[in-house]
Amino acid sequence: MHIVIMGCGRVGSTLAHTLESRGHTVAIIDQDQDAFRRLGPDFTGLTVTGVGFDRDVLATAGIDRADAFAAVSSGDNSNIISARLARETFGVARVVARIYDPKRAEVYERLGIPTVATVRWTADRMVRLLIPDGNQEVWRDPTSSVAIVEIPYHAGWVSQPVRALEEATGARVAYLMRFGLGTLPTPSTLLQDGDQVFVLVTDEMAAGVTKAAASPPEGVH
Repeated sequence: MHIVIMGCGRVGSTLAHTLESRGHTVAIIDQDQDAFRRLGPDFTGLTVTGVGFDRDVLATAGIDRADAFAAVSSGDNSNIISARLARETFGVARVVARIYDPKRAEVYERLGIPTVATVRWTADRMVRLLIPDGNQEVWRDPTSSVAIVEIPYHAGWVSQPVRALEEATGARVAYLMRFGLGTLPTPSTLLQDGDQVFVLVTDEMAAGVTKAAASPPEGVH
């Protein structure tokens, strides 16, 4: 894949090295030529000095053959303008923008542009580490809307189908940890003693899911 990155700060330069190490070709754009020093001598991709939403600059970076575009500069406006240009004008299939303002991030998500809401995601993670709740969170999406948490469950659920637990809690079981190995459940999977259950939840439903899982199944006491 050929990937164009707008912004050669800490995130952009790290992203460029990560993608290049995976065998992709990378072009990175920044207004400040000195920013490319962050890439170091090992970077073999293309560096383009200029504004990331200038068509000529994007063309020099190979936007016409790009499979993906990442806007990770320090400016929300620049990121979203360049992201929309890449997607709507050049037809790049995969486009993502880093947005600091949480409200803007929500708006652009509705427009179909995936965003990483840096401030909201970081603040949410800090709160959860400072004041943990009853569930152990192992993953949260960049918009801070959906999480995977481990839920404690009543002993009565052992030998019950995973499907029944999903129906009772209203949450989708993402995976089980069984004997130290991750397992993807099927409709016929039965919970075994010692299983760790990890479910997909939103913040609004987390408390209800926890309460339902901690209660025995109907007919079991």
